[in-house]
Amino acid sequence: MSEEVIVLLDAIESELRRQDVWLPMPSSVEAMASTTPFCMDTMAFSQWLQWVFVPRVRAIIDGGGTLPKGSNIKSYAEEALPLERLDSEKLLLIIEQFDRLMSLPAVSQVSS
Repeated sequence: MSEEVIVLLDAIESELRRQDVWLPMPSSVEAMASTTPFCMDTMAFSQWLQWVFVPRVRAIIDGGGTLPKGSNIKSYAEEALPLERLDSEKLLLIIEQFDRLMSLPAVSQVSS
């Protein structure tokens, strides 16, 4: 399971790089401290993917933790990505695969 998640995280990073929105410097400390879902009040969705989502999921896997049960990132991504004027088709497919993977039974157990 964790290998499939890592492949999807790598695909998200690759697609953000392809679209030249993978940033070299992280968002501000204040932006990262947002308690709003997807940090929508402090950063663009692509930034949230880069600075919050990808690192947190990688940290869970690296630490042998439990992945979340269920995921519904795609519904927000469908609204947020067009606002950034990104080519969202491939990114939405990757996010949809992640959501689907997190909804499978027994997904919460990370294997090393």
